Amino acid sequence: MQAPVITVSDVGIRFKRNRRSRRSFKDLFAGSQRRARPGEFWALRNVSFSVAPGEAIGVVGRNGQGKSTLLKLVAEVVYPDEGRIGVHAGVAPLIEITGGFVDDLTVRDNVYLTAGLHGMKRAEIDAQFDEIIAFAEIGDFLDTPYKHLSSGMKVRIAFSVISRLEEPILLVDEVLAVGDKGFREKCYRRIEELLAGGRTLFFVSHNERDLRRFCTRGLYLDKGALVLDASIDEVLDRYNQEYGVTP
Repeated sequence: MQAPVITVSDVGIRFKRNRRSRRSFKDLFAGSQRRARPGEFWALRNVSFSVAPGEAIGVVGRNGQGKSTLLKLVAEVVYPDEGRIGVHAGVAPLIEITGGFVDDLTVRDNVYLTAGLHGMKRAEIDAQFDEIIAFAEIGDFLDTPYKHLSSGMKVRIAFSVISRLEEPILLVDEVLAVGDKGFREKCYRRIEELLAGGRTLFFVSHNERDLRRFCTRGLYLDKGALVLDASIDEVLDRYNQEYGVTP
């Protein structure tokens, strides 16, 4: 049996409802018995699971139940307040379409910047640059500032760059819903290629058809807790039974 690429052990993370309130220096080094103080809430609590190489995981739940937060924890964009996360392979995150891109830089410069930040060498980017642009279908906008792109175009270039990374774990949030139908299908075929090549997938979506298409296993989050870890069909069937709606 292969060692897990992701281990999540009793993880919890809390946030403040009031943006103006800040955690004190003392709070940051509080003891192990942590409780949500007034104005705080636990976005996730007591969450544990592991992921084997090559698994395709669909994260299911209503809005506000901690799905995107879980992906950000795996991507180390945020860190838990309790418990431990071990990510034992590189991550290619497609979580927020603006992540890593600079508004005032051109599309061309952003490709080099973002790919470089994710560990690609200049020679590697040079070799794949034409393919990245061709996939994104924005060759006429190479020297246009990123901030002038539409939301759909930003998704195109972000996915095209991230999907070229050689990292074993691919994190995909709901950002692909912004793209047009034709390009979304193109992205999905690319995801299938990556899965066939042995990549591990973490996929957050409210589209039941997409979840069943890509994923073999599901994590069902409700009120910040992991209530079911099972096959994607079992997870979706239970979700639909409880709420009568698609994820």
